[in-house]
Amino acid sequence: MNTEEIIRRAPKVLLHDHLDGGLRPATIIDLAKEIGYKKLPTEDPKELAEWFHRGANKGNLVEYLQGFEHTVAVMQTKEALERIAYEMMEDMKKDGVCYVETRFAPVLHLENGLHYDDVITSVLKGLERGKKDFGVGYGLILCALRNMTNSLEIAELAVNYRTRGVVGFDLAGEEGGYPPKKHIEAFQFIQRENFNITIHAGEAFGKESIWQAIQWCGAHRIGHATRLTEDMVLNENREITALGDLAQYILDQRLPLEICLLSNVHTGAVDKLENHPFYPMFKGKFRVFLNTDDRLMSNTTLTKEYLTASKMWHLTLDDIEKLNINAMKSAFIHYNERLDYIYNVIKPGYEKLRTELLTLKPTEL
Repeated sequence: MNTEEIIRRAPKVLLHDHLDGGLRPATIIDLAKEIGYKKLPTEDPKELAEWFHRGANKGNLVEYLQGFEHTVAVMQTKEALERIAYEMMEDMKKDGVCYVETRFAPVLHLENGLHYDDVITSVLKGLERGKKDFGVGYGLILCALRNMTNSLEIAELAVNYRTRGVVGFDLAGEEGGYPPKKHIEAFQFIQRENFNITIHAGEAFGKESIWQAIQWCGAHRIGHATRLTEDMVLNENREITALGDLAQYILDQRLPLEICLLSNVHTGAVDKLENHPFYPMFKGKFRVFLNTDDRLMSNTTLTKEYLTASKMWHLTLDDIEKLNINAMKSAFIHYNERLDYIYNVIKPGYEKLRTELLTLKPTEL
């Protein structure tokens, strides 16, 4: 059993995944034909996948986001939204994910006359059907966009759908020039409603963005947080030797950090993988875990993210289990549900794998 197969079979939890960044290339082509969308660069699925990956891998967040023009363009009907959500759940099952929180911005799906309720119920319908067919748990996070002014409206929608599968509220989009505190009204509303907040911060902008997300906007989780290293001292072995007040607060409060290795390299949030702060943070006992961000753009899966980390930093199966327990502890579902996944899915799953590995001959490993 090779390492990739072991990681694929291990129960995994994914909390930072964009629905519109994970479409199957063949589905994009199908849907484009159905609606007469002519702007795709190719109608060959393999070539299209390569085009998305090539376009995203330029070390720049703004260029990375350009591929979304095509994915969002084919996500403008109820049928398309349901299909994409359902296929995402099937892809999760194949990747060994036992629970996923996917996110998207409903405002981007109104171009052909759909209303917010149409958009959200269609996605939830696909997710629920996927849960029934594939046995994967899910939560949906609604994103407001930093460069738009309707964040309060999206926050209200998130709360309205909290009993139907929506588990939280996010702020996404380009960081520079769009600080989270500009959306303070939306975050205060979410806080008053005792609901869940995650915010993209510290990806394309510095530690101030992370500080603002937590201390102004009340974030319960931070997406990316790569620039938190600006509040740390690392030695020549990339071990943390000192923490500033913000990093110490995040460590002490066990604030979860949604780490996305490959996309951080593709967007230029880090210059190269070996300089990513994930491993120093993990060894420094921060509550970190791995995520995919945009599976299509970054040509990734959660298995690939863990495999990449395993090769780079020699993670053990115990490390991977710990990271996925970190993720489950940080999920936006209820406490008892989180415990159920940890004790009835994740821990038994890793124990079973360990038992299997012990019985294999060296030649089979």
